[in-house]
Amino acid sequence: MVLLLLLIVLAVTVASTPLLNRYLGRDSGWPIAAVFLALTVLVALQAPQVLGAGTPLEFSRPWMPQIGVEFSLRMDGIGWLFTMLVTGIGSLIMAYSTRYFPSGPRLGFYFLMSLFAFAMTGLVLADDIVLLFVFWELTTIASFYLIGLSGPSASRPAIRTFLLTAMGGLALLGAVVLLVVRTGTTSLSEILADTSWTGDTVFVSVVALLVIVAVFTKSAQFPFHYWLPDAMAASTPVSAYLHAAAMVKAGIYLAMRFTPAFGDVLLWNVVLITAGLITALMGAIFALQQTDLKRLAAFSTVSQLGLLVAVIGVGTPAALVAAAVHTVAHALFKSALFMVVGLVDIRTGTRDLRRLGGLRHRMPVTATVATLSALSMAGIPPLLGFISKENLFESFLHAPGPGWFGPLAGVVAVGASVFTFAYSFRFVYRTFFGTSRSEEGSKEAAATEAGSGFWLPAVTAAFGGLLLGLTVPALDPLVNEVALNATHQAADAHLLLWHGFNTALFMSMAAIGIGALVSWRLRVGDTVAGRDLIPFSGVNVFEAIHSGIIRLGRRTGDLTRSDSPAFHLGAPTVLIIALAAVVAVFGLDLPSPAGQTTVGLDWVLVGLMAVAVLAATITRSRMAGLTLVGVAGFTVALWLFFLGAFDVALTQFLVEILTVVVAVLVLRRLPRRFHPVKAGRKALTAVIAIAAGLSAGVAAYAMTGRRELSAAAEYFLEHAPADTGGTNVVNTILVDYRALDTFGELVVLGVAGLIIIAVLRSSDLLPVHASRQVVVSTDNAAYPAADNTVLMRTVGRYLMPLLVVWSLYLLFRGHNEPGGGFIAGLVGGSAFALLYLAAPSDARARIRLAYPAIIGAGVVVAAFSGFLGFVDGSFLKPLHAEIPLAWGDYFHFTTAFVFDVGVYLAVIGVLLTALNELGLERGTPPGRSGTTTAPSKDEGDDEESAPAVESDATVLNGSTSGGKR
Repeated sequence: MVLLLLLIVLAVTVASTPLLNRYLGRDSGWPIAAVFLALTVLVALQAPQVLGAGTPLEFSRPWMPQIGVEFSLRMDGIGWLFTMLVTGIGSLIMAYSTRYFPSGPRLGFYFLMSLFAFAMTGLVLADDIVLLFVFWELTTIASFYLIGLSGPSASRPAIRTFLLTAMGGLALLGAVVLLVVRTGTTSLSEILADTSWTGDTVFVSVVALLVIVAVFTKSAQFPFHYWLPDAMAASTPVSAYLHAAAMVKAGIYLAMRFTPAFGDVLLWNVVLITAGLITALMGAIFALQQTDLKRLAAFSTVSQLGLLVAVIGVGTPAALVAAAVHTVAHALFKSALFMVVGLVDIRTGTRDLRRLGGLRHRMPVTATVATLSALSMAGIPPLLGFISKENLFESFLHAPGPGWFGPLAGVVAVGASVFTFAYSFRFVYRTFFGTSRSEEGSKEAAATEAGSGFWLPAVTAAFGGLLLGLTVPALDPLVNEVALNATHQAADAHLLLWHGFNTALFMSMAAIGIGALVSWRLRVGDTVAGRDLIPFSGVNVFEAIHSGIIRLGRRTGDLTRSDSPAFHLGAPTVLIIALAAVVAVFGLDLPSPAGQTTVGLDWVLVGLMAVAVLAATITRSRMAGLTLVGVAGFTVALWLFFLGAFDVALTQFLVEILTVVVAVLVLRRLPRRFHPVKAGRKALTAVIAIAAGLSAGVAAYAMTGRRELSAAAEYFLEHAPADTGGTNVVNTILVDYRALDTFGELVVLGVAGLIIIAVLRSSDLLPVHASRQVVVSTDNAAYPAADNTVLMRTVGRYLMPLLVVWSLYLLFRGHNEPGGGFIAGLVGGSAFALLYLAAPSDARARIRLAYPAIIGAGVVVAAFSGFLGFVDGSFLKPLHAEIPLAWGDYFHFTTAFVFDVGVYLAVIGVLLTALNELGLERGTPPGRSGTTTAPSKDEGDDEESAPAVESDATVLNGSTSGGKR
């Protein structure tokens, strides 16, 4: 339960940040830091069991039992190490943030930082590979928002970081899918212990490449290294946490975790070692040429991560020992250095090395912290960085491959360490030593030491590296357990500050000596600082690729981009005709229809439909065309009624009614007549339409009515009453069996309603151009709306309540009889449509209900019913209960009914949206609201416009609701 407690406490911390922010502002970091520190102590107390006895902590509960996914957590040595870093370094950064930021609320920062800590803890503890992926993506999302939180200038870096790390997430998803399909389990520990898939060379190579992409994008390895310096647009506490302890360590964790499967795969070894050493050397050189302290620290992080990835690629127990030690050392010295950057920036107002210098006299504590951290990064004894660097060198010498590969890797690592010493020296000397380069009276010249609350977290991290260096044998149980977990081989390492004279020591001495020469005598840093060593950068390459993809997508879209419906209908029409041609040429061996398939009424309906369709194709009036299409739809509804499909027929009937109402509202924005079409085009479209219609008809005739019910249909008919407690199979399929699919459609419907509101309210779209005023004679009997709607208002007064009651009746009976949430919502929407159409003016027509809230309520209610399903183990799984009634009978209640209520509300909300947003005017001239509209002469009319007669006319502005005439 300790593992679950960790996540619960972190989740509660995330949820409490708004309350803390309200009362404490920036000081919210103190209680959050206290929580993180308490969790660090709690994790440390598990060391005797996890590290001493080697017994992992485990927790597992069903999550998605239908597909075998569990909420499974596991803390072994690797998990213990990274959890300590996430919570331990996190507590220091949270405390540091309370003085880094100015006074005031910091809701977004503390919320996202706590969320990131939650996601990282879940990631390193997840023992289900699907759960691991979920937490992996959550870190990506939190990182994106944290970077973008710094302001508009950080927007583009945040997007670049997100796109790159999301690409790595897709690669990890591919690996997850392949592993789950191949092994038949989602348990990460079982997958890594399964040797059946590791023997397949092709399969293991593909999965290894996918994992490598995920590792490289998250840990900023070449060629994806550029995102980390680019992400320096984020605030310094974000950089200190994400880029020292958390975000970049996610890639390191993933590489360690998958080493048992890939440690002996040559592809894994070669790619990790090669790319890691390239990154280490390149990052060190780029760091040396930086003049901004923060970018120098960023590129140094890239370099150190390259060494970590490379040594993990070696794959031996000793290499994983080195990786574990350097992971701890790097988290301590790099978090301290980033905090130093923030201290210098806040106190002096600049991070530019060309303006800094001599700060050791005015900021002695900060100078001490910077010196200790830089010495550890440079690998100087007795700090922990020295011990980890020697272990790295020793491990590289034993890299797998040809005999020359190990020494070559060692030489490259020493070269990277030479430049590491040089940029470490440059960081400290140019900032705190030498002479001040700031102008007299400037903020840099007047800088003083910060308060203890500001520098104490940095001091803790820096002296932690010194203390662990002096007491390094205390890390033996940790590093040995990490190596055992990562390689399934015992390491039996004994860490010491002094191992005597050996090859690794000489390599370390060479790195320090040459580094000193490069930085002091040759002053390479001053030579290359601020100069472009290559003519392009990773950011430029990314932007070029991104722009190219956008251009390619636009040009590809241009092939099908058109406002013409005929153009969009071309592809499906051609496909239907082609399929019919294939059937005609090759034929189908179909049995003849059994029994009578046609009655006389069918031909009456076919004739009515044919007349309506033919008339719709030749009329020039848009309103007449809409009416005729509605006749065809109503005919189909009647046909369905006669065939006994009451549910489908009622749905079709209601949809046709409401479609006509909404379509009339849209038609008011268009000319009354269709534009003229040439005879040749008419003939061509007629041929295409007839061919497509005949093809679809022949296909329907050939492929229906000649087989028994499918196995799925038989299952639903047989098992639906027992499974769902309902006898209306159509409804039970929608709200019980495939409720998730219906929920997705419900969300789409709700979003469509909100889009209608957003588009129409954010544009100048008006039903009639404001400049097109229409003059109508007041004695025309067609236009007094108050008189002409008397009949409809009288009928509606009695009919609307009946429709509302009927809609509720259909809602409540839908589980057992024809009905349900969708049909009931359509009936309820029809009631409101009647109320709308009967109104004599716009002012009276508005339905004053919060329809966006109704849409939202419908989606929330449906989602709530889904979460109730977790009581029985799965989202949207219906719960059933037999409620005793007073007269001795029982009422069968199911949460599927609650889901249906959500559907009902959302449908009504969308219909109200369409009526109010499409039917009522905006932007009318002052004093004209609620007036009546006369039809105007529009483009495409054959008649000429009549002159206005001011003496006998009323100028109308087009504000009438459609369909009132």
